Amino acid sequence: MFWIMRHTWPMTLDITVRGSAEERYPAERALVAMAVAIEGADKAEVFRNAVAVQEPLASQLQELHDRGGVLAWSCDQVRVFSHRPYSPDGTRQELQHVARIEVRSEFQDFERMSGFLDYWSGRIGVEITNVSWDVTAKNRRGYEAEVRKAAVDDAVQKAQVFANAVRKGKVMPQQFADPGMLGEAVGAAGAPRFAMMSEDVGSGPALNITPDEIVIHVDVDARFTAD
Repeated sequence: MFWIMRHTWPMTLDITVRGSAEERYPAERALVAMAVAIEGADKAEVFRNAVAVQEPLASQLQELHDRGGVLAWSCDQVRVFSHRPYSPDGTRQELQHVARIEVRSEFQDFERMSGFLDYWSGRIGVEITNVSWDVTAKNRRGYEAEVRKAAVDDAVQKAQVFANAVRKGKVMPQQFADPGMLGEAVGAAGAPRFAMMSEDVGSGPALNITPDEIVIHVDVDARFTAD
């Protein structure tokens, strides 16, 4: 008598996958970090000179805010400190004083922002420390929902490919979760990622800043069954 051994798949197949999706959206706001930094031998004079630069800078930001080009701005960090710099031969020089005033602003009118930065980047004592791009907080929620739905669709398609490979039927969703929140790992854990990429600020007769698109990436872990 001969016995024929056949391998059979379980009646119900469990499938766990990670779905991913990514979309690009136009930048809607720019976060600009600036500083007024004045250095000199007289501490009181250094501070006065810093304030003399900061006042018209703040005035222009307020004017842009009133016209709708700036969503918000602040100037709430002031530092005054002293140090003794070294000369090229290594000896200590006379005491120098520094006054530094941090200025932050949020632009929604990029054309006005270009003109603003073009002007202030050429002023003595003004530093432009960073320009970063983003979408608005309100629109971010909607964009994330769109991308998350696409990530779920990707998870369903991946799971169905597994089921088809072993001659199973249509997959049925059992669980969806943010990465790492299902009982077992499905690759590297992580939260939705929001990548903000921008062009470097260039130089030239007239500054023209054109932001790159905002990349929103979402991963979703999912568990399915298939009969």
